[in-house]
Amino acid sequence: MTTISTGKLTGRTTDDVTSFLGIPYAEAPFGPNRFAAPVPAGPWEGTFEAVRFGPQPPQPPLLPGVAPWSSAEGLDCLSVNVWTPDPGGAGLPVMVWIYGGAYLIGTAGLPEYDGTRLAREGVVVVTFNHRVGMEGYGLIEGAPANRALLDQVQALRWVRENIAAFGGDPGNVTVFGESAGAGAAACLMAMPSAAGLFRRVIAQSVPATFYTPELAARMTAGIMARAGGSPYERSPEELLAAVHAFSSHDLRGNIAEWGASGIAEMPFAPVVDGEVLPETPWEALADGAACDVDLLVGFTRDEYALFMAMGEGGDTAQALKTLAPPQAGVVYRTAYPEAELQLRLMSDWLFRMPSTLLADAHTGPTYAYELTWAPTALGACHGLDVPLTFGTLDSELARLLTGGSSEAEGLSAQFRSAWTRFAATGSPGWPEYEPVNAMTHLFDVTPSDVGDPESATRALWSEAGFHAMT
Repeated sequence: MTTISTGKLTGRTTDDVTSFLGIPYAEAPFGPNRFAAPVPAGPWEGTFEAVRFGPQPPQPPLLPGVAPWSSAEGLDCLSVNVWTPDPGGAGLPVMVWIYGGAYLIGTAGLPEYDGTRLAREGVVVVTFNHRVGMEGYGLIEGAPANRALLDQVQALRWVRENIAAFGGDPGNVTVFGESAGAGAAACLMAMPSAAGLFRRVIAQSVPATFYTPELAARMTAGIMARAGGSPYERSPEELLAAVHAFSSHDLRGNIAEWGASGIAEMPFAPVVDGEVLPETPWEALADGAACDVDLLVGFTRDEYALFMAMGEGGDTAQALKTLAPPQAGVVYRTAYPEAELQLRLMSDWLFRMPSTLLADAHTGPTYAYELTWAPTALGACHGLDVPLTFGTLDSELARLLTGGSSEAEGLSAQFRSAWTRFAATGSPGWPEYEPVNAMTHLFDVTPSDVGDPESATRALWSEAGFHAMT
C-alpha cells in the first residue's frame, strides 16, 4: 500500500520491481476541460488499484499492434506510471520519459516503454500520457497554445509532489525522451513554467519542427475546412478524420503552399507562441535558459532510413532547395555519394543537426552521443535507441529494428548504464561536449569517443540554424 497526495494505491511487483500504472495526474481533458490547461487530479475514495495503463489520448491508428483509439475506452487519458526497485526506500534518481510520435500519436502503454529493466538499474522510472494532435498541439482560438507541453509540466509537478512515496528523489529528476519526446524535453528547458521541475535532460533525436503562430493557425484552419465548424463543436473522432484528410490530401507534398511542412508532412509541432514557449529551444538555451540543467543529447547515424523504408522520400533536389542552406548542394554532393544524399540530407534536417545545434547552444554541462550500430539494412535508424534504452528487446519494435541481433543486449547494456549513471551523477561516463571540439560518444559494439564526427555538415547548419517555421 502506498499513499500519495490524492489517496491510497496498490501496485504489482514483478522481477523485484514494483509498478503502479494508470494513476491520474490530471482530470480528463474533455467536457468543460477540453482544450484547456490541465486541471490537477482530485482525490479518490478507497484504494486505487494501479495495475493497468490508463486510456490512450485521441490519435489515429498509426502504431502497429495498437488498436484504433475510441472514446469507449475512456477519456481519462492523463495518467502516469511508475516503476520502482524500492518502494519503501528514499533518494533514488528519477527518470521521466516523454514518448515520441510526430506530435500526432503516442501512448505510455506501449511495450517498448516498459520501465522494469531500467528501474532494475537503481532508478525510479516514470512514464505518462499527454495530449497529442489537435487536442494537444492545435492552435485554437480561446485555448492556450501547447496544451501537450502544459500536460507535461503538470506531470512533472505530480512527480515533484509524489515521487518520494515511491522511493524517488524529487530533487534529482531527469527528463528523457525520443523524437517528438526529445523535442518536448527541449521545450521544457525553454519554458519558464517548467523551471525547477527537473535537474537533467536526455534528448534523443530532437526534431527540427517548431511552428510560428501564423503557420499553426493556418494548419488549424486547413483541418477545420475539412471538419467544418469549430473544434469545440467536433468530437475527437471527427477531428481525427479531418486531420487525416488534411494531412493526406492538402499537406503532403504541397511545398508550394506549406513549404518545409509539406515535406515533413507534420500538421502539428510545438508553437513558439511567446508565452507558453517564448523562444525556440536553440534561441532560449543560447540566451542562458536552463544553464543549471545537465544535458545529454544525440541521434542515430541513419535517422531517415526508417522513413525511406516506409515509402517516404520525395524529390532530393527540391528538399535541398527548400530545407537546406544555399551552399548545401555542394557540401552534400562532395561529402556523400548520390545514393546516400537524400538519407543524409533528411537525417540532418529532421534530427541530426537540430540535436547537434542544441548541444552547441546549451551553456550548462553538455554531453553528446551518436548511435552508429547498424544491425539490419535499416542501419542505425530512427527509433533504434528506444528499445536499447529500456532494454525491451523482445518487443515488436525491437525485433524489427535490431533483426534479433545477438549484439543488441550488449548495446542495450551500454545505453542503460550511461543513461542511469547520467541520471544519478550528471555524467554518462565520457568527456563533456564543447562546441570547439564537439566531443561525441559513439555507441557501437566497440564504443569510442571522437571529436566532431559530423563536421562536414555541422559547420553548414551551424551558420543557418533552426528557426520557427512560417
